[in-house]
This record gives sequence, C-alpha cells and structure tokens, in this order.
Amino acid sequence: MLQLINVCHTYAGGRKKGKDGTVPRPALTDVSFTVPQGEFVILSGPNGSGKSTLFRILCGLTLPSSGTITVDGLDLRTQMAAIRPLLGVVFQSPAIDKQLTVIENLRMQADLYTLPRRELTARCDEVLAWTDLKERLSQRVETLSGGLARQVELAKVLLTRPKLLLLDEPTTGLDPSSRRNFLMALRKIQKEQGITTLMTSHIFSDAETVDRVAILRQGQLLACDTPAALKCTLGCEVVVIVPRNPEEFARTLRDNLSYPVQLCGDEVRVEGLGLGAGVPLLENIMDRWRGEIQTIALKKPDLEDVFVHVTGQVEQSRSEGEQP
Repeated sequence: MLQLINVCHTYAGGRKKGKDGTVPRPALTDVSFTVPQGEFVILSGPNGSGKSTLFRILCGLTLPSSGTITVDGLDLRTQMAAIRPLLGVVFQSPAIDKQLTVIENLRMQADLYTLPRRELTARCDEVLAWTDLKERLSQRVETLSGGLARQVELAKVLLTRPKLLLLDEPTTGLDPSSRRNFLMALRKIQKEQGITTLMTSHIFSDAETVDRVAILRQGQLLACDTPAALKCTLGCEVVVIVPRNPEEFARTLRDNLSYPVQLCGDEVRVEGLGLGAGVPLLENIMDRWRGEIQTIALKKPDLEDVFVHVTGQVEQSRSEGEQP
C-alpha cells in the first residue's frame, strides 16, 4: 500500500555552512520501507530524527529531495491529486473547529470531500458506532474532554473511508485512560476495515500490539520489524545499572564481561543475556563492584529498551511527544 525507496530530503538552504563551518545533515537519508495493505506500523525516534519531515512528505505538504514514494501504486511526486482522496490524516495539533458541534464538524468534512448528503447519515452512524459521542452530536467540541475531542478527530477522518491512515502523535495530551481507549478503538477499526496505518509515537506501550515498529535516528532508518523480533535482539534479559561514574564503569564491564555493554546517558546496560543468566550476572556485578553502583535492576527487554539500544538515547525515549 505504501512504499518508500531511498527517500532523501534536505531543506532549502540546508547546504549553507553553520557558524562552526559544518554543513547541516539531511533531514532524511535513503529511507526505504514498505507498509503492506492492512498493516499497522508505528514510527518512532528521538526529537530531530526526521519523523516530522517524513510525515509532512507523506501528507503531500513537502516533496522529497529525491527517492520514490508510492501509495496504492500511485507516485506521490506526480499523482498527489489522486492520492489525497485515499488519505486520512490526524495531526498532533487538533484539526477540528472547537466552536462547531460534533455533527457540524462531520458535515464540514463531508462537504470538503464532496461526500453526497444522502450518504452522510449512514457514514456518521458507521464512524460514531465505536465512540462515546452519539449523545453529544449537538455539543460544541470546546466543551468536550481531550479524549472525546480526539474521538471527534478520528471519526471525522474515518468518514471518508481512507485506505491509508496517517497519525502524528495522536495520543499527545491524553490521560492514560483516554489514550488506552483511543488506541483500542483505533486498532479495532483498523483491523475491521483493513486500513493501512502509519502512526508516529514516543510512547512504547502504544506499539506493543502493532504489526511493526520502525525507528529513525538522524534521518536514517535503523530498525523496522515486529515488536517481538526487535525485543529478541536484546536477548532474554537486560541488566540496567546507574553507577557513580558511568563512562568508567562501562569500560570496566567491557573489559571483564563477555556480554555487550552499552552506555546510555547515566545508565550502563548489559544486554544479550540468555534465559536465566541475568540473576547470576547481577550477583557477580554486585559482589565485585557494589561500591560503584547506585542502582541496579534486572528486566525483560521491552520496546523502550530496543529504542535505547538502537538510538543510544534514554531521555528522548521517555518523552511524551515530539514538539513540532
């Protein structure tokens, strides 16, 4: 459904040298991946990794400097007018009119896409079936909670039955309960209707049930696989240590252990452990270097650990969202 081949992008003026004489790096460099029909993919990466640039390109707001992007076999560079009706887009910032009622927002979306009025009632029933909005159609959006307003946003986008759904940090600002409900509804609709979905997110619990996770860093695609496969690359267990001197302690462990050791900010991580190897290793580390350790923990790898391993960054992986 969606295919990217060697996509590169450098913003206009990006070749100019900065004050330090360096040339700014491209926003995207040779990004290639495919999202088959009906698949749900989450795109993640630190701030400045190129996610926003890629999202703008896929929405048709920016053309890539080079490379090929096709949507349902149509070339994004030359056939964007034919692609737009296939897209449903949810931006990080709300794109609904808060002064209008729920039903007025839906009618406006239908008019923009020239949806016949005779189909509107049936379509509204379809897109509102999963929501908590059916008794609030005459209520202005500004009076709704953040979670309900997001439901309006998704219902509005689904009204046109898109083949490809693009979502940019759609759960930003939602409380945990609203975020969970929104994602459960999104996943249910996506599976039932077979909508191909690409969503950017920093929240790794969002990605546990998707088909694949793609990770960008500095404009390059570093990983793209199923959540289970990505977690398996780190072994069965990970030892996470916060020592008094992280750099020195990482060197010490590399000199004394046969396992991969990674320094990520203030944390030193020992990865690639087989099942049952974690406890003996943790005890060994405590026996030999107890005085140098502030905290130590043994855990099973999760997607946040994969992010840290691939990007080498801890702080960004814990942020709630990327600022535009």
